[in-house]
Amino acid sequence: MKKIYISDSGPKVSAAIYSFWRWENEKNLTDEIAQSVIEHCVKLGINTFDLGNYETSSNSQKIFFSEINKLGLKREDVVLFAKFGLQKKDGLEYFNNSRSFLLESLDKFLAAQKLDYIDIFLLEGLDFITDLEEIATTLEYIVHTGKAKHIGIANLNNSQHKLLSKFLSIPIVTSHIEMNLLKPDAILDGRLDFIKETYSKPLVWAPLAGGDILSGGSEKAIKIRKILNEIATKQNVNIEQLAVAWLIQLGALPIIGSLSLERIRNAAEATEVKLSHEDWYKVFSVVA
Repeated sequence: MKKIYISDSGPKVSAAIYSFWRWENEKNLTDEIAQSVIEHCVKLGINTFDLGNYETSSNSQKIFFSEINKLGLKREDVVLFAKFGLQKKDGLEYFNNSRSFLLESLDKFLAAQKLDYIDIFLLEGLDFITDLEEIATTLEYIVHTGKAKHIGIANLNNSQHKLLSKFLSIPIVTSHIEMNLLKPDAILDGRLDFIKETYSKPLVWAPLAGGDILSGGSEKAIKIRKILNEIATKQNVNIEQLAVAWLIQLGALPIIGSLSLERIRNAAEATEVKLSHEDWYKVFSVVA
């Protein structure tokens, strides 16, 4: 799989990315399955991994690092990112971008994973009440001290992205957003435009809308599948590959979270699939 720069100042990453954030809720996950998934990703050329958020149990990550070592990969051979800034306490979930919380969360995460640094620190959400200068100086401190090589954002809207950028002296190298054929909002609300304006590429989670694009019963999902099937037959690929390829042509980097080796392969192979202008917009006419 080809490697591409995530931005003009960010790291080179694989064109598809694998995420562990759902693993803690997977009842059927065993060490053997986890090992086979990681090995499969590496063989497909995936070298970029989403480690979830700072609260994620380190068990999945421990399996990951153990398997990576077995496969002979060095730390510098992989690109790792994780999200920080969302706090869960006494049943309440809220944004906390304070300096103390971000630094404590990152230090705990690095210690738990036995890491010296993370490649991309993703700020999850923009805290409405923490001073923006405090947030910005904390992010800059994290990079300047080497605890993270780059910073990105996760699930911020367009105005929040622009606002935070104004307070930073270092670039936001990527934005982690939800985008798929059933949820194209980022294309229409300016988020994708601004990401491109900053010469970066978005990390796109739920590229198949949690499977609804493949099997959902909504009128829109059915229409999308009909068009995808027509194009898939013509190009001799499957609709899963086409749905992901459609996003990739927007400059997106799809994040895969499935335990299915076939689904992982489909997403990886989608990086080599391209729709014609006519076919891309034929799908868009139903999506928008």
